Order: sequence, then C-alpha cells, then structure tokens
Amino acid sequence: MSDTPSIQFVKGVGPRLAEKFAARGIRTPHDALFFFPKGYEDRRRIIPLRSVRGGMTVPVRGQVLAVQGSGRGWWGRRLLEVVISDGTGRLSAKWFHYRPSLAERFRVGETVFLCGAVRLFQFRLEMHHPEILAVAEEFDPVNMGRIVPVYPAVEGIPPRTLRKIQWEVVRKYAAAEKEFFPGWILDAARVPPVHESLETLHFPPPESDAEALLSFSSPPQQRLIFGELFYIQWALAMRRSGMMKEAAEPLPWDREIVEEIKRRLPFRLTDAQRRVLNEILKDMSLPHPMHRLLQGDVGSGKTIVAWVASMVAWRKGSQTALMAPTEILAEQHFSRFSSLCRDLPLRIVLLTSSLSAKEKERVREEIREGRADVVIGTHAIIQEGVEFKKMALGIIDEQHRFGVLQRAALRGKGRVSPHLLVMTATPIPRTLAMTLYGDLDVSVIDEMPPGRIPVETKVVTEDRRKEARERLHREIATGGRAYIILPLVEESEKLSLRDAKRTFEQVRKEYPGTGVGLLHGRMKAEEKETVMRRFQEGEIRILVSTTVVEVGVDVPEATVMMVEHAERFGLSQLHQLRGRVGRKNRPSVCLLMVGREQGEEAAARLSVMEKTNDGFRIAEEDLKIRGPGEFAGVRQSGIPDLVFSDIVRDARILTKSREIANLLLVRDPDLTHPEHAELKSWLQSRQVATSLVTSG
Repeated sequence: MSDTPSIQFVKGVGPRLAEKFAARGIRTPHDALFFFPKGYEDRRRIIPLRSVRGGMTVPVRGQVLAVQGSGRGWWGRRLLEVVISDGTGRLSAKWFHYRPSLAERFRVGETVFLCGAVRLFQFRLEMHHPEILAVAEEFDPVNMGRIVPVYPAVEGIPPRTLRKIQWEVVRKYAAAEKEFFPGWILDAARVPPVHESLETLHFPPPESDAEALLSFSSPPQQRLIFGELFYIQWALAMRRSGMMKEAAEPLPWDREIVEEIKRRLPFRLTDAQRRVLNEILKDMSLPHPMHRLLQGDVGSGKTIVAWVASMVAWRKGSQTALMAPTEILAEQHFSRFSSLCRDLPLRIVLLTSSLSAKEKERVREEIREGRADVVIGTHAIIQEGVEFKKMALGIIDEQHRFGVLQRAALRGKGRVSPHLLVMTATPIPRTLAMTLYGDLDVSVIDEMPPGRIPVETKVVTEDRRKEARERLHREIATGGRAYIILPLVEESEKLSLRDAKRTFEQVRKEYPGTGVGLLHGRMKAEEKETVMRRFQEGEIRILVSTTVVEVGVDVPEATVMMVEHAERFGLSQLHQLRGRVGRKNRPSVCLLMVGREQGEEAAARLSVMEKTNDGFRIAEEDLKIRGPGEFAGVRQSGIPDLVFSDIVRDARILTKSREIANLLLVRDPDLTHPEHAELKSWLQSRQVATSLVTSG
C-alpha cells in the first residue's frame, strides 16, 4: 500500500500532528496500521472503588466531590487534585504541572470516567495523570467500554487522541491491506489473513479473550508474529540453499590419518566428541562446503575436535585457518596444536596484530606460498594482505564474539568455498540458535570428560564477605590460584562499584609475599601476555581482572573464582567466568559477591548458578531474563530486531515458520508460481531480507 495518502489526511490529524507522527516514522495510513499496540487495557467493566487495589490499572466512575487546583504539593510542583466517589469508596486523581483548562473540565457533582494505574498513599487510593475517558454521561466508544489498545508514546499526541486516529485508520484502510501469504501457508500456520488480523489486533471485538491478548497468543497476534519470523527463516533458508550450491574441495578422512590421530590423543574421546566428529568429517568429505556450528560447554573438548578436523585437512594437502577473538586464546590454541603435532612434518604459524611488521610479513609469506599448513590467529587473519594458497577449512572459535561480516571474510580467504566450523562455549538455546544460525547445521558436545568435579557456586551477600575471604585464603594457602573479577577497570564517578585497580592495591597489601597480578582490556597486548604467563607459571597466585579472562583462559591450577558485583553480569557470562576454574581434578569454588543494594530479582536470578552447572539450562534462563537482543552477540548477527515477536514466548511459531520456509523452498525456490507473486514482492521489499540472503 505504498500509494496510500499522507497520514495528514486521516480524520483528526492535519499538518501539525502529521509532523509528530513523521518523527515516529509514521507517514502514511499503511505505516499507522503497522504501528502496533504494546499492550491492552480491559475497560469493558467499570470497577467499583471498594474493589480497587494498589497496582491495578482499571477504569473507574465517580461523582466529583472536590476540585482543588493551582496549589503546590509538598514537592513544590503545581498540583490539581480531583476527589471522586461512587458510593462504595473514594479516589484522588492528581495531575502535576497541569494546564488551567484541565481544571475547567471538572465540576463538583458531575460524573467522570477515569482510567489509570492505582497506587496507595497513606492508605488512600490515588491515580496520577489518569486518562479522562468521559465527563458527565457522554460515551466514547473508542476509549471506553471495550478492550482498548495501549500504543507506544508519540510525543505531543495524547493517548486518547492517538487511539481515535488509529480507529479512523483501521476503519478506513485495514480491509484494503493485501495478504501476501497464499492460502496454503495460512492454513499450515493456522493464522487468519492480515486484514482480519489488523482490525482485531488494534481494536479487539467485545468477546475477545483479554488474557490471550496480554500474552500475545490471540490469532491476530499470531499472524503478525508468524510473518515476522517467517521472513527471517526464509532468508536463512535461502542463504543455506545458496551455500549448498557452492563447490568445495572434498576432504575425506583415511585410515592412516585416523591411526595417527589416535596415537597422539592424550586421552580417550568422549562419546559426544566422537559423535560430533563423525558429523563434521562426513560434511568435510562432501563436494559442497560444510557450515556447522559446534556447541559445547566450557571444558567439553571442542579444541580437540577442531584439531582433528585440521589434521584431516592437512592430510589432503590443504590449509586450515583458526580464528580466535583474543590473542591469549589464539596463543593457547597455537601451543596446544603445536604440542599435539610434535615431530610431524606440519607447519603451524601464529598471526596476531602484536607481531612486528617484519614478523607479520614473514608469516604472510609462508601462508601465501602454502608452507603454513595451519594458521592460528585473531582478526589479523582476515585483514587485507593475508592470502592463502589452498585454504579449505576455516574454524572460528567463540563465534559470538564475531559478526556475520567477519565470518564471510574468513570464507572469502579460500580459493573455493572452504568448509566452515564455528564453535562456541556459550550454550545457545534452541530457539535462538534457529534464529541466529538457521543457515548452519548444529552439533552439540553434551558430555563432559570423565573425572571433572563440578564447581561449587555460592551467592555471597556483603554481610558474609569475611567468610568468602577466608575461603580464598585457604585455597591460596594450599597451593591454589584465584581470580578476582571486577566490572570496572578504575573508579567511576557515576557508579559506586569496586574497580580492578583499587582492588589490586588492596589485595596486594592483604597478601604480602604472594604474587598478585592485574589484568584489564586497556593494557597493551604484550603486558597482558606477560601477566597471563606469570599466572600460568605460578609466579602470580591471585589475578585481579576484568572480564578479559572470560573466554579461553586455561590455568588448571586455578581453584577460586570471586566475581564482585555479580548481579551486574549476565548468567551466561558468569557461567563462562566460572569455567575458568575446576579445570583439574581438584575441588573448586565460584563466589558470586553481590552489592548491598541487590534486589530480590537479582538474588533469584543468581540462585540458578548455585543450582546447576548445565550451561544450556543457564542460557535458557538468561534468555528469558535479558531477551535475545542482549544475548551473546545477537547485535552482530545480521538478524534484524524483532518488533512483535519473542523467540522464547513464540518458540512454537518459530518452529512452524522454519518448517514452512523449508517446505516452500522445496516447492517453489524461486517463487515463480502465480500464487507466490505477492509473497515474492513482499520479501523483495524487505531491505533487510536482501542483506540477510547476501551477507553469507
């Protein structure tokens, strides 16, 4: 409906309000149709004042007993107070900084209808800035006597006026909105057509189920949720289909390399590691590129899986590139791979930004000429000037630290499309994985190596800080090492939080003669490397750090993780930090210190960490609490913001939209069938859809 007129010509708008709508991105009636309510208020029944309780948002009716205006409250602001009674009770409606014309609307003895949030003040019912539904016995069919929509604020347009304008838009334009889904898709998804959905979504009929609307489970809401999720799943399906058509160098394994790998493994693989290796090696043997996500909790053995894959690639004369988010992690991979490949005619090189210009050029030359078989590094691998002779396998560790563009850049380093394995130690709930990585096959290492002792976790309030310190003392005295994690590098004027620099000085005084180190993101790469090496070698016994140690740091002797202001971290991040201890067969503890002002919600959230070491369960809880927008790299994923959907709440629709998108791809991949013409046009009009399909 791009040919619809300006919003200005809708009844009740005009040039002045049109400007205010435009500032909110609403320029046409079509835009207004897709400006959705954020919630609803059930105003079908007037609630007697005797039944009203604090915390309710309800419509009330009463006779005006008193109007007191132009005075100032004890806080010094202009105050209008209108006291009403319905014979069962009283309520005070209050407005601050009001216009004089507002007071003129009320007359003692007249009946008024109000709606707002009720609060208790000195045992009396109050509403602050309630919406005036009617004065005297006038009746407003848009704003009262029905389930009314509550829209996001449009500056300069009162809610009552906004609702009336939306009523005009829906009444005049909703029926003309074209449905772009063919009938078979609507039937399969069990959702109504878009025009029906828009009408009932904005202004639900009297018989509507208010609870269903508030939980976003009504049919019209389901239709719009389905449309939003289908668009993402179709884009991912198209991207996946395009990749399947690309050519890649097959890298089949043979018995000789398998026997060599077995001889070099320092331990027996778990059943889960063997299962995912079979999935990966099967993919690598095919003539089109592997695109696989490997999920595995902290310490589950993903690095060994990556090493085996690189050995198979080397056996076939191909190069492997392994990209890690930090130099510390890249160096650890380099050390581990080098140890496992000792005495083999295989060249492993390390490429990071901290190398000198001369060293970088030497490494680049080895990569360019094909003398480097396995290249391990940071973002430096995908920079301009790095050219591979025969790269056929790309591995990305801690995938959530990289965005879609970095993933595409690594793929672009291959002469033909390389096989791609992306790994993460941040467990990703199934619904989020379907949205972020719908173009990837997923393998999960859901088993820990034998002998691992679960890390004991305790939430510690400020009044028990002494006990936590005593625990740390005992661990250090018996040969353990400890991390103390802080949210800030240095003292902040705005936040009353402990910081790494001051804590480092305090701990150094508290533990004279014990090596205490400081690590944070503002330090130069060489400084970080030195501190970490001293911690690994035992010269430093207590490491005071920010979250730069969250990923990939492996110090088996560390037995204590103390996280200050733990309530400020996400659960998944705390789980990653906890994974830095308990890496040897020795009991370890994670102490989650909480600030004095920590609330009940934070306590409940952190208690999950005490109850389980299961990263997937923790990730599910984290996703529910923080939402997908703040979860592990979603902002970098290339997936658009969800306006109407919630991937936790709408898991069933997400699964259905994925199924239907895949079915449509089989039936009509190019959308050339006449019944899919409107759908094709809609998909092409979505600019983000194009970027999703082409950003590989």
